[in-house]
Amino acid sequence: MNNRSRKVFAALAAGSALLAAAGCSSSASASKSPVGTVQFWTLQDPTNTVQQAAVDTFNATGQGKVSMSVIATDGFKDKVRTGMGSSQMPGIFFNYGGGSLDDYVKAGKLVTLDSALKAQFLPAALQAGTVEGKLVGIPARGTQPVFLFYNKKVFTDAGVQPPKTWSDLTNLVQVFKGRGVTPFTVAGSGTSSWTELMWIEYLVDRLAGPQLFQKIEGGDWSQWNDPAILKTAQMVKSLVDSGAFGDNFGSVNYGAGGTSTLLAKGKAAMELMGSWEYATQQGADPTFAKDGMGYVAFPTVDGGVGDPADVVGNPTNYLSVTTAAPQTTAAAFLKTTYSDSYVEGLVAKGEVPVTTNAKQALAKAPDPAYAEFQYDLVSTAPAFTQSWDQALGLTLGTPLLTEIQKLFNGQDSPQQFVSGVLAIKH
Repeated sequence: MNNRSRKVFAALAAGSALLAAAGCSSSASASKSPVGTVQFWTLQDPTNTVQQAAVDTFNATGQGKVSMSVIATDGFKDKVRTGMGSSQMPGIFFNYGGGSLDDYVKAGKLVTLDSALKAQFLPAALQAGTVEGKLVGIPARGTQPVFLFYNKKVFTDAGVQPPKTWSDLTNLVQVFKGRGVTPFTVAGSGTSSWTELMWIEYLVDRLAGPQLFQKIEGGDWSQWNDPAILKTAQMVKSLVDSGAFGDNFGSVNYGAGGTSTLLAKGKAAMELMGSWEYATQQGADPTFAKDGMGYVAFPTVDGGVGDPADVVGNPTNYLSVTTAAPQTTAAAFLKTTYSDSYVEGLVAKGEVPVTTNAKQALAKAPDPAYAEFQYDLVSTAPAFTQSWDQALGLTLGTPLLTEIQKLFNGQDSPQQFVSGVLAIKH
């Protein structure tokens, strides 16, 4: 452990500015003792043991207490929503960033975190934790970028390389179709259209850059009229019509028994998916995960103004502080999220942390090469756009997924797709 990390739990000065009230905090929170017990609500997942270890270590420092409550996935969002509207508001809570925090910021229930914290994390991972220009969430878990996975044997047998450009990609569609292999597996069944969204996200970013969706996320819904949106829809239609996704993707689900199995068994050559695909394959076909699966960044698109180093996906998950928290205690506890012990704990769980000190810990990852690929992808990304359905929230994100599914299924033309999305928000 380096000297900086040994000081993670050092006492904060009484006038600590790590947390500054955002909006108009209530008089109750303003008069609250800065040191006390922080109620910390978090999602149930494999990283809870890492979080609990941080809580236990912190509670031994005498800077106040943190009480961690683990909440099951199914009821988590509802419990947070209810709690944030009551007198039982948590002091710190786990969240998905982006649109999920908008209402809380507007209501003045979150505190703005000191900009000095930014130096501890990769810049691209902080974007979804920033709302209205205020840093209100810092990374609490690993990163989950989206990129292309491929079956190494299928590529070797065909004598081809993974695509670097859009032209490469479309040429490979014909190569694999000619060999009786589905070029790209995608899940289009039921509520699986989030897998189709990834194609839209990347194409819009490559064509127009991240600024276009940033305007949409910021409230300018008319930006769906941008030519890059129609061009993206046309490119998707061309892919579908060319057989890039096969003939039956509308009945395929994501995961083992669906897209992941098609890729592992060589029935499909490639899959555009989030980094969690590795864990999915590990559980279903560990031999393929270790030796048979390759991965590359999404290709460049000719004529696009977006930076080819941009990524989309889930930058990470976040911790946010509310006005109900004793502020000095909350500020001190946030420092645990970039300590060596916390970072190493995440890596041991297969996570790829987005802290600036994570690189050195990745050598101990279950698959160091895969972990370092992700870290390098994110650390060099000029922009990391959060998954649109998460960024926009349920009210706008859910009908957007429906429109995307209709485009992929051929129910709507590209122009009808644009019109349908514009109609979501009148």
